[in-house]
Amino acid sequence: MKIEKIFTAQALTKGGREGKVTTNDNALNLDLSTPKEMGGAGKAGTTNPEQLFAAAYASCFEGALGVAARQAKVKLENVTVEAFIGFGKAEDGGYGVSADLHINIPGMAQTQAEELVEAAHGICPYSRATKGNIEVTLSTTTNAYAA
Repeated sequence: MKIEKIFTAQALTKGGREGKVTTNDNALNLDLSTPKEMGGAGKAGTTNPEQLFAAAYASCFEGALGVAARQAKVKLENVTVEAFIGFGKAEDGGYGVSADLHINIPGMAQTQAEELVEAAHGICPYSRATKGNIEVTLSTTTNAYAA
C-alpha cells in the first residue's frame, strides 16, 4: 500500500533493549530495559518496546474511534482505550507480539459501541498495519466513567 505522507516521526535507539530511545525533537528521551519476565533486569524508571507500542496503539485507536464517532454523528465522552501488548515465542520458533485492546465507551448502548469499535478498527493505521500479522483482540464495554 502506497501512502502520501503528511507527517514522519523520527526516533533513534542505541543499545537495543538495554539502551536509550530518543526522538529528533527530544520529546521522548527514554532509557530502555528488558522486563524481568523476559530475562532482563527490568530496571526501575525504564520502558521497553512493548510499552511504547501499547501507548502508541491505544492513542492511535482512540483517535480512530473519534473519527468513527464523527462519521456516525455521535458524541463520545470519557472514552478509554487500554492496550495490552503480549510478547512471546511464535509457532515458527521466532518471537511475536499480540495486542488486546480494551475500549470503554461510557453511556452508550453495547451494540452501538461495538459497531463504533469495529469501524475504528478499520480506520486505525495501527490496526491496518497489524491486520493479518498479529493477533488483535478487541473488548468493548460501556461502563460508567469512574474518576
